Amino acid sequence: MQRALAVVDSDEQSREMVREAGELAAGVDADIIVLHVTTKEEFVDNQDRLAEISSEMSSYGVETAQEGARQYAANVANELLGDVDVSTTAVGELGDRRDEILDAARTHDCDYVFVTGAKRSPTGKALFGDDTQSIILNFEGSVVVRTE
Repeated sequence: MQRALAVVDSDEQSREMVREAGELAAGVDADIIVLHVTTKEEFVDNQDRLAEISSEMSSYGVETAQEGARQYAANVANELLGDVDVSTTAVGELGDRRDEILDAARTHDCDYVFVTGAKRSPTGKALFGDDTQSIILNFEGSVVVRTE
C-alpha cells in the first residue's frame, strides 16, 4: 500500500473505517486520502433548506458544496487521525457517490480504497444497484469493504 482512499460519510461505521484505514496506512508508511462525497440529492436538499431560511443564502453552489465536503473530510481526518503518524489529504466532491469515489481514487493514484456498504441480498443488489459492488468491479486496486 502506497496511497489509500478512505471514504467517510456521516455514520459511525464509516468513521471507524477511516480510523482503521489510517492506522493501516501508518503501519506501512502510506499516505491516506479522506474523501467525503455530497450527493446531488443532498446538494438540492441543502439548497432548498437555505432558500427557505433566506433568499440571501443563494450563494450555496457547487464550489461551496465541494468545499463543505472537503472541510467535513478534513475535520474527520483531524479528529480520528490526529494522533496517528500518517500523511492525510482531505478531498470533497459533489456528485454520484460511486463515480466520485472511483474518480478520486484514480486522480490521487490510490492503490487501496476503504469503503463501507450496506448488506444486501444478491436480489437487492440486482434490483437497486450497489455502489460498493460497482467500486469493487471497476477499481484496479484493492478494495476493503466494511458492511453494517
